[in-house]
Amino acid sequence: MSNLETDPRESACGGLEDVSAEPVTELLAGRDVVLGGPRAMKVTRTLPNRDIRMVGAWCFVDHYGPEKTTMNVPPHPHTGLQTVSWLMAGEILHRDSVGSEQLIRPGQLNLMTAGRAISHSEESAAEADLHGVQLWVALPSAARGTAPAFEHHPVLPELTLPGAGVTVIMGELDGVRSPATVHTPLVGAEVRLEAGAAISVPLRPGFEYAVLALSGTVRVDETDLTPGPLLYLGGGRSALTMGAEDAGRLLLIGGEPFEERIVMWWNFVGRSHEEIARFRQEWMEGEEFGTVPGGAIPLPAPELPLTALKARGRRR
Repeated sequence: MSNLETDPRESACGGLEDVSAEPVTELLAGRDVVLGGPRAMKVTRTLPNRDIRMVGAWCFVDHYGPEKTTMNVPPHPHTGLQTVSWLMAGEILHRDSVGSEQLIRPGQLNLMTAGRAISHSEESAAEADLHGVQLWVALPSAARGTAPAFEHHPVLPELTLPGAGVTVIMGELDGVRSPATVHTPLVGAEVRLEAGAAISVPLRPGFEYAVLALSGTVRVDETDLTPGPLLYLGGGRSALTMGAEDAGRLLLIGGEPFEERIVMWWNFVGRSHEEIARFRQEWMEGEEFGTVPGGAIPLPAPELPLTALKARGRRR
């Protein structure tokens, strides 16, 4: 999914400043973003957040639905990141400049590695029931210049706990590992809680974590959480308790704190304002990013901010 804002914010992320090495429970309010105009699809964006901009290498989280809506995101570019597409309801067709054409359904993973440059489009049937999340993972310097690639994983490994099912989408959790390609130590997992469930999930103390409620009301480390905000949990945890009076669903993300400082703007992840400006120019000139089949008109890039980014830490 693209960031379709016409005036996107430029964010400096990464680095170890202000990473909480101890457990915390900090609610991060999301902001509503309309993708493509007032009649288009609305998402709730919780990363990057004004207070905390990354959780491990996870640098972008959009949650949309459940609602009857239409996703129609024309060809647009990406650099320096992986896009992680996860659905709870509906179907979305992905096309990209490396020749991939793949329909994604609930419980399946579409993973696109932008590397040095890729473009793609996403679309759903008109007025379809959609519910999903789109996440980005920042690539470290050792991987961000790699060739673009796409993976589709129709079946992912499961972790079964009393009253709960856990799908390991990315990385590893409690010895269960996803087949998806990762470039930094991280985890992304969907947890489905039955009514009355109370579970404990093993964690890595060296990771930082966050949880997003996808449906229902869930209790995470004594905090009641409903869809909307992201609950930042910090690090230093060897386990996490979760429960629900009624059935609920949540997304757990985490990873080693991302040491490199990155710059995010629109659909690009780079290392400086000047590099972002170069990516934008290459996209507008029709170079480097290839062509997405289907004939849709590519999305033009917004204007860059007039002032260059000033270095900041992970927090405001």
